[in-house]
Amino acid sequence: MAAETARYRLLAAEVRAAARSGEYGAGGRLPSEEELALRHGVSRGTVRQAMTLLRAEGVVTSRRGARRVVLESPPLQSFAELMSFTRWARSVGEEPGGRVVRQERRPAEPEETAQLRLAEDAFVHWVLRVRTLGGRPVMVERTAYPDPIGALVAAIPPDAVSVSEQLEQQGVLLADADHTVDLVLADTEDATLLDVPPGTALLRERRRTTDPAGAPVEWSEDRYLPGTVAFTVHNSLASTALTRHRHHPAPEA
Repeated sequence: MAAETARYRLLAAEVRAAARSGEYGAGGRLPSEEELALRHGVSRGTVRQAMTLLRAEGVVTSRRGARRVVLESPPLQSFAELMSFTRWARSVGEEPGGRVVRQERRPAEPEETAQLRLAEDAFVHWVLRVRTLGGRPVMVERTAYPDPIGALVAAIPPDAVSVSEQLEQQGVLLADADHTVDLVLADTEDATLLDVPPGTALLRERRRTTDPAGAPVEWSEDRYLPGTVAFTVHNSLASTALTRHRHHPAPEA
């Protein structure tokens, strides 16, 4: 596993460097999987893993049935930054942190069963975390993982800053995600963890993430303090990008 991980990361680094040096040209098409595999002496599976990583970083994009294309300019926010609270916080100059409040292996609830495509009697590894920016609690994160992924998460130190980075090191890649953003009122647990009155309006992001094969990796519900983050959707014929950014309130008149 470690050798395979090293190979796809090395390939990703080589393709990333070539893309940034202009070898493929802005908006240029990458060689096919077969060409890249032959050129670098790796399997097509290794190429796919490397491309998934580059897609997450916003270096390349692709559509079903089409060759991958080098992005002409950076997206509003890379997939990796949007998926990882830690990477996002660092990208906007903040110091991320957090702690695990509670975790357990328990029977999956109906919504978790549906979102993670589990059998009705399946179990999940469920984690409650508080995430911080500059030491201040700003978000409560509740995440359910299917058993195989949950076993890896359970072994991660509770004070680890980034779970997604730890999973990547174990060869678990996040490739696609569906996001739903709405408003929810803080319950008693939210209020305690975020130090706000119960009933405070919180920004809620629900997210299902899948791996390159389309298998669900996590189902998460994140609740943010008002005034800490905002989400922007950029729409065009070429692409649609969702961006999370630090919210800075306007100064009072």
